[in-house]
Amino acid sequence: MDKLNNLLKELGISKVKLAKFLGVSRQMIYNYLELDDINKWPKDKKVLLLNLLGVKTPEEIDKIKIDTDYIAEVEVRLNSIVSDSSSSISIEAGNTLLDGLNRKDQELMVSIIDLLKEKLEDPNDTDGHNTVKYLYHFIQSLDTSKELKYILGYVAKETGFIKPLEFVFNEEEQFIFESIMYSAFVLYNSGGASKTKLAECHKRFTNQIEQKMEEKLSRTLELNNIKNLALKELGYTEINENNASEVFEKIAEIQSRKVGN
Repeated sequence: MDKLNNLLKELGISKVKLAKFLGVSRQMIYNYLELDDINKWPKDKKVLLLNLLGVKTPEEIDKIKIDTDYIAEVEVRLNSIVSDSSSSISIEAGNTLLDGLNRKDQELMVSIIDLLKEKLEDPNDTDGHNTVKYLYHFIQSLDTSKELKYILGYVAKETGFIKPLEFVFNEEEQFIFESIMYSAFVLYNSGGASKTKLAECHKRFTNQIEQKMEEKLSRTLELNNIKNLALKELGYTEINENNASEVFEKIAEIQSRKVGN
């Protein structure tokens, strides 16, 4: 069953979609996957799962090799049954969460939300919570570095969801970055990299992050001081809807004074 669980993860098949495909509740999927043998599943559900995976017997699951073609084949079989109704969010007019998105982007958004919801459903799963929290910060940072998009491309290729020679960003830069990432993972998985050998490198990494945080804090304090000065010069105690425009103009004026000095 470990092989099956790992296979479903590699294929990106959520509990939501699998439940819809098998015609059972999501909780029932959890129950099935906790069993130690797929042969203990109800016969009709076992047959449906084997058909989805393109095999005839449970033993063949261990021999499945995942590549982009296999993922595409499973996706086609899955989508032949699963529709938008399997989602926790309906794609329909009036859904403000999806406002301004075309149909393709709406479907993508719904799929992402369903996966995130699944990760957060177990209140005792701290790894799930922290993973989603880190993903949130990753998305927040996407526009700060083009390399973060290259990381997404590398992961999508490494997990077999897209072809290795697909480059949707800057091809040359993405090619170089992916090659470096691959070399780093080879070193990591070879056992040749140890904490002792990398301690100095990680120390430089830590120092760089701490410096950035100090600069950010310093900038925040500076902006707060400028805001307070602007309020004081204008005779206000706070920024509100009525004075916001005037206060922002005063802040810009104070900043220009600093530049002039």
